[in-house]
Amino acid sequence: MSGVTGLGPRTANTYSTVTSKAYVPTNYVAGVGRGAMGFTTRSDIGPARPAPAVMGVGAPGDATSFGQAPAGYVAGRGRGMGDLARFQSETGNNTSAVSGDSDQADYSESNYDEFSGYGGEKLFTTNYEEDDVEADQIYNQVDEAMENRRRRAREQQLLLSQKRAKLGVGAGERPRIADQFIDLKRELATVTAEEWEAIPDVVADHTLKFKQGQNKKDSFMFTPVPDYLIAKPSSDAAPVSSVSASVGGTETSLGGMSSVFGGNQSIISGLAAEARGAALSTRLDKMSDSVSGQTVVDPKGYLTSLNSLKVNSEAEVGDIKKARILLQSVTTTNPKHGPGWIAAARVEEYASKTPQARKIILQGCEMCPDSEDVWLEAARLHPVEVAKSILANAVLHIPTSVKVWLQAAELEQQEARKKAVLRRSLEFVPNSVKLWKAAIELENVSDARIMLARAVECVPHSVEMWLALAKLETHENARKVLNLAREAIPTERATWITAAKLEEAHGNGHLVGRIVEKMIVSLAQYQVVIDREAWLKEAEECELAGAPLTCVAIVRNTVQLGVDPEDRLKTWMDDAEALLAHSPPAKETARAVYAYALEVFPSKRALWQMAAMLEKEFGTPASLESKLKEGVKFCPQAEVLWLMAAKEKWTVEGNVPAARSILLEAFTANPNSEQIWLAAVKLEWENNELVRARLLLQKAREAVKTERTFLKSALLERELEDYEQELRILDEAIAKFPAFAKLYMMAGQAADSGLGQFARARNYYLQGLKMCPNSVPLWGLLIRLEERVKGIVKARPTGELARMKLPANDLVWLECIRLERRAVSKGGSSGKLVESLVARALQECPHSGALWAEEVLSCPRQQQRSKCRDALKKCENDPVVLVAVARVCQKPAKARKWLSRAISLNAKFGDAWIHFYALEYLQLHGKALLVAPEAGEAKEEEDDEDELGDAYIEAGEAAPAAAAALAVPQQGDVLAALADQCAAAQPNKGELWCSVSKETQLRRKDVREVLKTAAGRVLGLTIE
Repeated sequence: MSGVTGLGPRTANTYSTVTSKAYVPTNYVAGVGRGAMGFTTRSDIGPARPAPAVMGVGAPGDATSFGQAPAGYVAGRGRGMGDLARFQSETGNNTSAVSGDSDQADYSESNYDEFSGYGGEKLFTTNYEEDDVEADQIYNQVDEAMENRRRRAREQQLLLSQKRAKLGVGAGERPRIADQFIDLKRELATVTAEEWEAIPDVVADHTLKFKQGQNKKDSFMFTPVPDYLIAKPSSDAAPVSSVSASVGGTETSLGGMSSVFGGNQSIISGLAAEARGAALSTRLDKMSDSVSGQTVVDPKGYLTSLNSLKVNSEAEVGDIKKARILLQSVTTTNPKHGPGWIAAARVEEYASKTPQARKIILQGCEMCPDSEDVWLEAARLHPVEVAKSILANAVLHIPTSVKVWLQAAELEQQEARKKAVLRRSLEFVPNSVKLWKAAIELENVSDARIMLARAVECVPHSVEMWLALAKLETHENARKVLNLAREAIPTERATWITAAKLEEAHGNGHLVGRIVEKMIVSLAQYQVVIDREAWLKEAEECELAGAPLTCVAIVRNTVQLGVDPEDRLKTWMDDAEALLAHSPPAKETARAVYAYALEVFPSKRALWQMAAMLEKEFGTPASLESKLKEGVKFCPQAEVLWLMAAKEKWTVEGNVPAARSILLEAFTANPNSEQIWLAAVKLEWENNELVRARLLLQKAREAVKTERTFLKSALLERELEDYEQELRILDEAIAKFPAFAKLYMMAGQAADSGLGQFARARNYYLQGLKMCPNSVPLWGLLIRLEERVKGIVKARPTGELARMKLPANDLVWLECIRLERRAVSKGGSSGKLVESLVARALQECPHSGALWAEEVLSCPRQQQRSKCRDALKKCENDPVVLVAVARVCQKPAKARKWLSRAISLNAKFGDAWIHFYALEYLQLHGKALLVAPEAGEAKEEEDDEDELGDAYIEAGEAAPAAAAALAVPQQGDVLAALADQCAAAQPNKGELWCSVSKETQLRRKDVREVLKTAAGRVLGLTIE
């Protein structure tokens, strides 16, 4: 143990155990150092002491100093044995003998190591005993064992390092397998031809893995047969030998094989392929019919039956065993309990033990002969013929079981036998409705009438039997049957409703209302409560059955049930809307609801309008005209009813004089109605009666004096190209309505485009901006006028002023961005200014679809994909963005999807319809429009889809101006359908749509014409 070091520092016993009082320091109090309450005595104090010395140096025995060091004291010993302690030890000042401490090791800092601690022998004073000898021997044995264990690894590492040194491989690299065998390859040069021929062939695998596998399988070694031995029998005339095997009574011949190996002929048999073929042949022979030799296997269901085989897991098998034991206990303790036998049989069926399940369920039939469920379960588990006998036995024990009789009839294949079974069942159970229904369904009309007559006697409470008998009887007999049914079942409403339908079907409509009224009174007498929703459902069913009079009678007598007087109008209107929302819509029921509501509230114009809309959508022109006449009679101040009547006469019937007469009556009832005045003006205007329209507008300005009358007057004068008269009318209107921005716009446009007076137009715009500073269209008109007249330098400050007035308006930012883009195209600005302006605009209006669409359409082709992605993230459901994305798509199919989505989001957005029509037109006639790059040279074949998509993206650039004079073929069905859908939607939104549709020459055109004109402008051609 003397060699063991590094045990760490030891704490020396600095304070020696001394009992002599001569070694106690002066002024020492026992226990004060560890927090105890020390005490002193008179003898501890001693005589009087001298005064303390100056500068802290006391006299001998002074209380302020510690006095003389006690005997055996070594300075610094308690702090780690410093140099002073070593010096004292060397000079003989060691007092360890006195203090009783024998630790004399070197604890100085120079002898300390962070890993092993203090150096030297720390236990040099300890006696070396027999225990120490034994411990040293054990440690030596452990060291020797560890040395032997690592020796092999060191030797391998040494050999590997030597090989690495020979091969020139670094320490961090792994040598190749070829390099490891390089020395053996060199030795192959010394092998002679005789030694090479003497090398035996490897016929088996003698690796450890193969041996372990052989020990597990305990099988013989198999050597693969060469290919030429397998191919040998095919070249021989006949097999060398044959092996006959009889399997299941069927003889199967396995042809032998002859092979020549080394000049010797041997027989090879038992090949795996022939063995598998023999086994398959045997199984197929088992499944063949022994009589005719035909197979009885269903080739289609064979694999399905194999897949349906259930393989139970160990847990399922354990559960089945537990359930079997539990159910066996149930059937043993309570054998008369039918569900226990059924459960036990189903457990066996689940375990794929059908014979055992059948055996158990037959025992249950014996123990529970009165349980119909047990008999039905037994019939289910057995084949059809056996099930028939089981059910025959069941009806002997429980002849009144309806389920057993119905199951027995279902098992019969012939209709005659089914009839016989059901008729026999009715002898035992004559009051079963199910048996009567099943038996009657199999009979013809005459026999069914006879059986129904008997059925209503046996089951008079069955409404179905009474109604079925009434349907089969004549009119008079049906009346009698229904009267008997009402007497038998006075609380059933179906008999009353059927009687009403019967009278309606035979032309007795005047009796329908009386029957329904009697029904309501009779049911109330028997305290039958039926809510209003149920009655409306009955009325709807009557409408579907072709009995509208019965439907109307039910609604008139029941629609007011359970409705508070103050909620009647709203409730009835909601009922009518809900009925029209059904599929198919219950229009007769809704018409009846509106009719009754109009009788109660004849002065409600909203109710008359909804009733008129119902007639317009589902009724005839005559019914609509009748409803509108009735409506204006009760509500003469209802302008919308007058206008609907005049419009129907004008647009549907084309009867302009009749429309004039209706509007004349409307003037009489509403002399100061702006809508009626403007409707009369439109009627004359659309029929090219411009003089009459001008007179009507003049009277309207004097009678009504509204903004729209002046606006329409100015539009009429613009169409007549009388711009001075238009400005006079607009000046008069501005004086009366100074806050109406459209007046300033029209005045400026008339002065600019009509008269060419740019200063006058600018004054109108400035005057309008003073009165309407938040009008974005006015700012846009002024900016464009300044740019056209004074240039970009004067227009830019106007745009900045507009942005200051409306900092969060995206349309103002868009106008300024377009201004700078036009300046860039003319060379008057830089692209960086546009980019900066776009960034500021998107920062102010991050969710503006117009700004993102402009950015998508204006960015380079390489940035379009990323810009589209950013735009869709910010404005996913904005139709403006969707149209812009569609325009940059290179595939027309994708563009079509985006445009369809835009239309579905907002069908009033006309720009989507325009670009959709342009895309479809280009798809149909694109090849005729795409002109070759050079005249007389054929263009190389490219992807037609990408070519057409690029032409659509460029919005007319790919279709040169020469194509405009090309004779365009007539549009196909796709374009016609698209135009019809656009006309039905009546779009009125979109920058391009509004700019085209509000042109003077297109103002009175049809929606289809506006669509074709706008699409032609997109493509740069004229669409006929």
